[in-house]
Amino acid sequence: MADKRDYYEVLGVSKDSSADEIKKAYRKLAKKYHPDMNPGDAEAEQNFKEVNEAYDVLSDDDKKAKYDAYGHAAFDPAAGGGGAGFGGFGDFGFDFGDIFSSFFGGGGGGGGRRNGPVRGDDINLRITLTFEEAVFGVKKEISFAKVQKCSTCAGSGAEKGTSAKTCSHCGGTGQVRVQQRTPLGVMQTTRQCDHCHGSGKIIEKPCGDCKGTGYVRVQKKLDVNIPAGINEGQRITLRGQGSDGRNGGPAGDVNLIITVKSHAVFEREGNDIYCDVPITYAEATLGAEIEIPTLEGKEKYTIPEGTQTGTTFTLRQRGVQDVNSKRRGNLHVTVNVEVPKNLSSEQKELLRKFAESCGESNHSKREKFFKKFFK
Repeated sequence: MADKRDYYEVLGVSKDSSADEIKKAYRKLAKKYHPDMNPGDAEAEQNFKEVNEAYDVLSDDDKKAKYDAYGHAAFDPAAGGGGAGFGGFGDFGFDFGDIFSSFFGGGGGGGGRRNGPVRGDDINLRITLTFEEAVFGVKKEISFAKVQKCSTCAGSGAEKGTSAKTCSHCGGTGQVRVQQRTPLGVMQTTRQCDHCHGSGKIIEKPCGDCKGTGYVRVQKKLDVNIPAGINEGQRITLRGQGSDGRNGGPAGDVNLIITVKSHAVFEREGNDIYCDVPITYAEATLGAEIEIPTLEGKEKYTIPEGTQTGTTFTLRQRGVQDVNSKRRGNLHVTVNVEVPKNLSSEQKELLRKFAESCGESNHSKREKFFKKFFK
């Protein structure tokens, strides 16, 4: 077993990863190393087997608990349960739980894990902001349900004024030993106590508020400061605001996943913002002082004469403030010439005379285009 890699390392996940995160990691790696995707690749085939073996254990709650407690030894035939090397022990009453205790310093069979510290669950919330709220920051009140220690019984699960008693069947260990006669002799295994369900305690008078669980579900409200510059898909983590842990374990977190509504004028890419501004034919030809939208409101901007449709002007440091610093992105304004419609006869005649007076010399792009086409 010494050659085996850690199953969490194989899948690239941490010990506190959720079942969905483990499954997602497995699917990604299984696809990567699948024999159909890597024909004739012995290394990929070996990796595929390793990934499947890791997922088989970590996707099963019972197997995962045993693996977390004892590592690969929990599934090693040489460590117990049928290995040929145990034939010489006869009816000695060998206990696999004792093997695990001597190697790892804990009880066998995974029962001790129930009494150990357990981190509380994380709570994931999606929060929707307007474009302006994301850009400038905002204070929001959030509401969510969480599991917390019962205040009536202080988490003991016993009715106020009483206390839980040590389970007489397991002596408070949460585990019981079971003997089984096999061809190799009498074997002992350790499993969870059925009477206390592994807790080591018996509650004779359960708390009326939590029904003996020691925990209740409550509705919580929090005021959260959303920083300026937050963007779509980013997260804000509120440490320790999730569900309470058990047996002295830490509380989980509240994760806020940000969604930002679209804006009527602006589009955002990173910390830069973009907008289109229509201008008249005369403004584009003669140049003009036009009004453009900015994050702070409307302001004047002078465009030069002869401005072509689709021209973009960049206003430095007029975009969105970076969420982790004071630096701002840029504002990019693209002007589009609006061609007049529904002209009167008089206006059309004036425009024809204007075009004739300009000649071809004022339309260099047009002239070059047709020279290329008809050369």
